[in-house]
Amino acid sequence: MPVKDLKGGYPARPVKGTTGRKETKEGFGRTEGSLAGKKKVIRLKSRSEPMAIKKAPNYRNKLTKTSSPGEMRLNRFIANAGICSRRDADKYIAAGLVSVNGKIVTELGVKVKMSDDIRFDGRRLNAEKKVYLLLNKPKDFVTTTEDPHADRTVMDLVKDACEERIYPVGRLDKSTTGVLLFTNDGELSDKLTHPSHRIKKIYQVTLDKPLTKNHLVQIADGIELDDGPIAADAISYIDQTAKNEIGIEIHSGRNRIVRRMFEHLGYRVRKLDRVFFAGLTKKSLPRGKWRFLSNKEVQFLKMK
Repeated sequence: MPVKDLKGGYPARPVKGTTGRKETKEGFGRTEGSLAGKKKVIRLKSRSEPMAIKKAPNYRNKLTKTSSPGEMRLNRFIANAGICSRRDADKYIAAGLVSVNGKIVTELGVKVKMSDDIRFDGRRLNAEKKVYLLLNKPKDFVTTTEDPHADRTVMDLVKDACEERIYPVGRLDKSTTGVLLFTNDGELSDKLTHPSHRIKKIYQVTLDKPLTKNHLVQIADGIELDDGPIAADAISYIDQTAKNEIGIEIHSGRNRIVRRMFEHLGYRVRKLDRVFFAGLTKKSLPRGKWRFLSNKEVQFLKMK
């Protein structure tokens, strides 16, 4: 199990008994060339022979008619619903996987209304605008959309952010702070929370006492909890002197898993801050504030 220095992203010396793992990224080069154009010789007719004048084609008449207010192309509706691209949507339509108001549609270019019952493979689609929002969660806010027993929830912090109904991706317990993603993109949310995708999460942990080197190695190699074995993907000291500031990388989404790992070894977690989630950080984002993701960040998440 590799042991990384999670402060600033610089590698630390591996702890004895663990293995380092080096990741590489491949870049794709592209060579551009130029095409030499050939001159075309045009022979003019004599003055005695009148030149035929061709009328320019009227492309304007061949343009697709614009949609009526409140209408859009079916492939765009499907793409907005987060299923696929418009090009792939056309393939699914032609294959008979899309229905409009109970009828299978295979014709391309069909216009639909937002109020229509559009279904893909039997599942109804919602084509509202997709929203992606990042919050730096403060302490003492419950991660839930509704809780009558909670004084404050994370929804109180983002309630005026947009008109669309968004919800948190995954959970941070009431006392945990840091990176929390909100969206109305159900497919992306499912992907980022499913264990099979091994989404990377990094936490900064402050303990009530220094973590021994033996316990650090145990967490890296794996320990046995009540609900099964668990191991950190990487772990290191942040404060080499006090050794109660720990950085830990983990992909498990089990309830309170980071706190339970340290509690199992006799430590109490004083502070727990998630500093990294699926490639997103809280850099330049004050506690309790939020921002929308850039298009580049959204595309990065969808490639995971």
